Amino acid sequence: MKKVVALALDGIITYDLGCIVQAFRYGPGKFGAPVGFELETCGVRPGPVWTPSGFDLTVAHGLEAMADADIVVVPGIGLPTLPPPDAALDALRAAAARGATMVSVCVGAFVLARAGLLDGRPATTHWAYCDTFAELFPAVKLDPAALYIDDGDVLTSAGLSASLDLCLHIVRRELGAAAAAELARWNVTPPHREGGQAQYIPDTVSDNGFDGGLAATMAWAAANPAAAPDVSALAAHALMSERTFIRRFKAAVGTTPRRWLEAQRTARARELLEATELPVEVVAAHSGFGSVTAMRVHLRAATGTTPAGYRRSLRR
Repeated sequence: MKKVVALALDGIITYDLGCIVQAFRYGPGKFGAPVGFELETCGVRPGPVWTPSGFDLTVAHGLEAMADADIVVVPGIGLPTLPPPDAALDALRAAAARGATMVSVCVGAFVLARAGLLDGRPATTHWAYCDTFAELFPAVKLDPAALYIDDGDVLTSAGLSASLDLCLHIVRRELGAAAAAELARWNVTPPHREGGQAQYIPDTVSDNGFDGGLAATMAWAAANPAAAPDVSALAAHALMSERTFIRRFKAAVGTTPRRWLEAQRTARARELLEATELPVEVVAAHSGFGSVTAMRVHLRAATGTTPAGYRRSLRR
């Protein structure tokens, strides 16, 4: 059994903690326990922990719970630039020095960085806080595009839902692919998501840290997927050869241009099906799909239903 300890500081983002609980406390089945992990949640001291979610948590353990932890996970707090208590930082440093695997999810990376545990290491955090993080912790090798980063004994994830991606990766690393796939099925989530968090960054933010030509082209294609029928059109807009464009795009975004473009088309199709009464043939054309059949295939992969079924479900 691996002992996992989650550190609940005042202001904890309860969604982050929920992802940790789903991965390390509840396995497949209504009351299933995951094989191989034992989860405890601790605070600076036992007792109530304030959250911005409209309710408080009560934890049974103080920082002493980290003394024999195999894995320590730090969820984010609502004000990530707020320095944590010195006692918490000391306990994190002691756990790392003892050989525990140190993990942060979402803006929990700010806490590990305050403890000095990310200096000289690759790390990531929520895209909206990357600029602030880089200013506060220049010694960290920040990767704003990554969904999560495994640097051996220190792991970090991007924002919010990426917390579960990282937790599933840890399950895969510790127990194998079959255990991670079974846990992913129970949580109704892919066992592994393609690409990094760059594909979720709004266009207005994309220019802050990514190739300017790529950002402009992504904004253009996302605004009108029908104007970009294929990868060659994206490359032409970016004034690059197709080969160079594919290489730079994959390095910056973490997925291929084709997969990213298909995701944009599917997103536009869903928007039009939700908000308009346009015939499905028109929706397919406006979304950049060559046919209703192609749109149906991609929509079913994303939502599990047909264009007509998706529209009906929204009407209900």
